Amino acid sequence: MNTSSAKDQCSPAKRWWSKETVAVVTGANKGIGFATVKKLAELGLTVILTARDPEKGQKAVESLRAQGIDVWFKRLDVADISSITDFASWLHQVFGGLDILVNNAAVSFNELNTNTVEHAETVIKTNFYGPKLLIEALMPLFRRSPSTSRILSLSSRLGLLNKLTNPAIRKLLLEEETLKEEKIDQIVKQFLIQVKDGTWQEHGWPKVWTDYSVSKLALNAYSRVLARRLEGNGVSVNCFCPGFTRTDMTGGWGQRSADEAAAAAAALALLPSEELPTGKFFKWCIPMLYSKL
Repeated sequence: MNTSSAKDQCSPAKRWWSKETVAVVTGANKGIGFATVKKLAELGLTVILTARDPEKGQKAVESLRAQGIDVWFKRLDVADISSITDFASWLHQVFGGLDILVNNAAVSFNELNTNTVEHAETVIKTNFYGPKLLIEALMPLFRRSPSTSRILSLSSRLGLLNKLTNPAIRKLLLEEETLKEEKIDQIVKQFLIQVKDGTWQEHGWPKVWTDYSVSKLALNAYSRVLARRLEGNGVSVNCFCPGFTRTDMTGGWGQRSADEAAAAAAALALLPSEELPTGKFFKWCIPMLYSKL
């Protein structure tokens, strides 16, 4: 898709939010997360920038304040359940709840042209279990106002079904009406077992950035299950692939800047409730049915 036309399609069309609207962005001391915090704050929301490293997080907040953009900071390590619990407690005490969660925090230990699974456990714990545990901890705090609360998870096309060549797992994930969180957990555990015994290459897992791809595959599937569970209960759940974006994770390579990706993420997070879908995977700003990908 042409970047300029994509940017037009991703512009927030109708303002429904105010300064009372609270948004949380994870992994936001740099890259797309940082740019998303900046964009949402510029649009007039109350934004909480979170980061695992408190020093880096505070520096990120100070750099925004130097530009006249006021945001909050709270330490959050999505791979640490005690940090998640502490964050949820703080959020409840200070703000009473939230309206928008942007799950951006993620790790990869691969260069662009490498594919090691040496850190698979850390990648899965951070990229899949981290957002999942955070969502569950924050679930009672979503305000579920008439405008609808929103969960937007940054994902990747690397985690789509067409990257899987294992027919049994593909079939399991395509059974949308019967797919449950337990089945997704079983798939992830199966992958980690095969990583440990050295047989993962024989079982049809994605061939590019395999551990990262599996983590996003699981996140996409969990988001669909969660969307189905929350349908009609005032919380939308969607995934967003920003495409090949110039960040530290890509070594500075990419077709788009972090600011462009953040503008799209913010626009999707701020869709008017009457236009807001749930259970969709956005390829840039186009909502797709997961089963068609």
